[in-house]
Amino acid sequence: MRDPHPWAAGLESLHDQVWLRLQRGVADRHAAARHPVLATVAPGGMPQARTVVLRAADPEARLLEVHTDIHSAKIADLRANPHAALHVWDAGAHLQTRIEARASILTGDAVAAIWARVPDPSRQSYGTRPAPGTPIADALAYDKPADPAAFAVLRLEVLAIDAVHLGQRHRRARWRCETGWRGEWLAP
Repeated sequence: MRDPHPWAAGLESLHDQVWLRLQRGVADRHAAARHPVLATVAPGGMPQARTVVLRAADPEARLLEVHTDIHSAKIADLRANPHAALHVWDAGAHLQTRIEARASILTGDAVAAIWARVPDPSRQSYGTRPAPGTPIADALAYDKPADPAAFAVLRLEVLAIDAVHLGQRHRRARWRCETGWRGEWLAP
């Protein structure tokens, strides 16, 4: 039986496929990489994971971007520890991608041009009152005014990628910045 994903057989083609799928996640709201899980570590040491929307993927610069409210807990997490991880499960490709990254938090003038391109309905995700995670009296006791001062971009500098393809024979590979992105096979 022939493997339906021949790209998983080579380090370079697997790496290219990971980035292709990340880029597809930015462009296609139905792509698996559109909604990765972002993991951070809270200042108290507990891991935190939440689904985000992937907004940019640049393989040459090794950068990913997500948008968030400046008052969300992930901002406090990343201010205390800028390291984060992204997880994508692509069921159609039988591909799990885990990404280690260092986050920069951009706000204000640094994101004004990005804010200008955010559609009006999406702008309401930034500026929730009270702040995200605040206890409220009932399920709908909050406002969602669009507030550009609450808009933040998390720019994720990719430090390592770990990809697992579940095929007839599973394959796992890792690429790291510190090795010049030279790939290596790992036991799955």
